[in-house]
Amino acid sequence: MDPKGLAFLGAGLGAGLALIGAGMGIGRLAASAMDGIARQPQSAGTIQTAMLIAAGLIEGAALFALVICFLLSGK
Repeated sequence: MDPKGLAFLGAGLGAGLALIGAGMGIGRLAASAMDGIARQPQSAGTIQTAMLIAAGLIEGAALFALVICFLLSGK
């Protein structure tokens, strides 16, 4: 099999796994935040702020993983 084809296959699998992990992380984050807001509505602003910061960090890590996968597929 062609090594270039295997690189593209690996990059595709890596990108898919990175996006699945990010989706699961953001889903768990949002579910926990909604549970916290339901339990203590008076702290909704604090919980939302922390949730948005954490979601941004998760998205940043996923984007970094995608960039690494695509850079490796180019070699």
